[in-house]
Amino acid sequence: MSRSYGEPVDVWLVDGRPSRFVWHGRLYTVLRVLDHWVTTRDWWRDRNPEAEETTAREFWQVEATPDKEIGVYELRHDEASGGWMLSRAWD
Repeated sequence: MSRSYGEPVDVWLVDGRPSRFVWHGRLYTVLRVLDHWVTTRDWWRDRNPEAEETTAREFWQVEATPDKEIGVYELRHDEASGGWMLSRAWD
């Protein structure tokens, strides 16, 4: 079962990939990347032809742990703002 969050997180990268993140004051260590994909908001360009840039969101599904219990988390990076969010977590 998964839960949606949409909460901001601090993320550290190594070689362009998430290696750690802080969520609710706890430091999570990424054990492995399960999936990675990028989405764009091309529909915005269709509605605003004058728009100069298409913004993208990069998603990382990772296996991570703050201690002994391992979980699966979906991290989202917004190209326009540069911010990171925890999108989803699986129990």
